[in-house]
Amino acid sequence: MANIYYDEDVDLDILTGKKIAVIGYGSQGHAHAGNLKDSGLDVVVGLRPDSASREIAEKDGHQVLDTAQAAQAGDIIMILVPDEKQKKAYDEEIVGGLEAGKALAFAHGFNIHFDQIVPPADVDVFMVAPKGPGHLVRRVYNEGGGVPCLLALHQDATGKAKDIALAYARGLGGTRAGVIETTFKEETETDLFGEQVVLCGGLSELVRAGFDTLVEAGYQPEIAYFECMHELKLIVDLMYEGGIKYMRFSVSDTAQFGDITRGRRVINEKVRGEMKNILAEVQSGKFAREWIQENENRREVFDALTKKDEEHLIEQVGEKLRGMMRWIKK
Repeated sequence: MANIYYDEDVDLDILTGKKIAVIGYGSQGHAHAGNLKDSGLDVVVGLRPDSASREIAEKDGHQVLDTAQAAQAGDIIMILVPDEKQKKAYDEEIVGGLEAGKALAFAHGFNIHFDQIVPPADVDVFMVAPKGPGHLVRRVYNEGGGVPCLLALHQDATGKAKDIALAYARGLGGTRAGVIETTFKEETETDLFGEQVVLCGGLSELVRAGFDTLVEAGYQPEIAYFECMHELKLIVDLMYEGGIKYMRFSVSDTAQFGDITRGRRVINEKVRGEMKNILAEVQSGKFAREWIQENENRREVFDALTKKDEEHLIEQVGEKLRGMMRWIKK
């Protein structure tokens, strides 16, 4: 069983007198900076001079410095810029501010696990990864709760890296819900696999395939949209609240019978075999190399495939139907 840590297991005072530099102020950056500051910690935000987020961060009450200045000032440097931009930011603006005894932190293990960033041996390197988007991390904290986090150590140069990481997680509010110990390898590989096979890749393609099947059979696109896209939220919410068992309890017996007798025909052994192939590509670094190369090639494939999918009929129909449902916020 995994090691799980809560408030009573963690001493926040270990961060007293330490400055935390949060690099980036997007979804995760604003949540980390806000929660840590509200936990009584000393926070500075690091951004590019031309960043559109500077004004937002300043309005939120944060001290904002250029990235290199923030890295120089920070005892703990949390990198929260997008994965594909981290190596450049590290090489050009952050590594110069690293000194022996400092800590370098991440909320996702991609760049460490795939050796895009190789920190000096005399700094701590850890990960604290909230299992939710930044707006949720911030909102739940303000409500007095917390979003569960993953914690991993890559380097323990000071002998205190785990205590510092746990204190950081407590400052985020993570220990209110529970912080689960993992490794950079496990977090990175399972995160990429989940995105590709279920949460993003698998789900979006399943929805489009179901929609296409109905439309090609002569059914109205609007009806196909409701059945294959719109009602998905209901099912996911039920699973989120109580698991697959609760979802099956909540839907009709007809729906459950279709689920238990037809679901495995769609996700069959061939599909499961392809899932294993994708996992192998993640584990071997093949996907990481492909993504790194894609960014070096100005995202030609990324942009072309994104544009193609955005022109799919389901997007046109969905935009029209969502316009009829004023309770759905854009």
